[in-house]
Amino acid sequence: MPKYAALIYSEETAPEDVTPEEQQQVMADYTEFGQNAASVILGGEALHDTSTATTVHVEGGKGGNPVFTDGPFAETKEVLGGFYLLETADLDEALKWAQQIPGAWHGRVEVRPIMEFDENGQQTS
Repeated sequence: MPKYAALIYSEETAPEDVTPEEQQQVMADYTEFGQNAASVILGGEALHDTSTATTVHVEGGKGGNPVFTDGPFAETKEVLGGFYLLETADLDEALKWAQQIPGAWHGRVEVRPIMEFDENGQQTS
């Protein structure tokens, strides 16, 4: 069965701007989604805020000069906050699950197929 990444984007909110009640509701919503979608979730994680990110670029390509920059690659209003790895029959089923991810209610969820490779490095999907 094909696999899909469901990338969760939303506006970044400072922890002090979220009430304990709001945080509790968000966690309850994600817990409920996780329980409902357990049959298709292969994994997933929440990410720390963008202030913890480091962007890496190698000038000149392989063997070149590595450049490390504090912060995310793109400075945007919406940030990647987490992801799920889903295994579903097809894209339509992945989209049905993605619309139930709480991040889709307050931001966006991008669904992308996962490339799979055989032991020789040949793409299989």
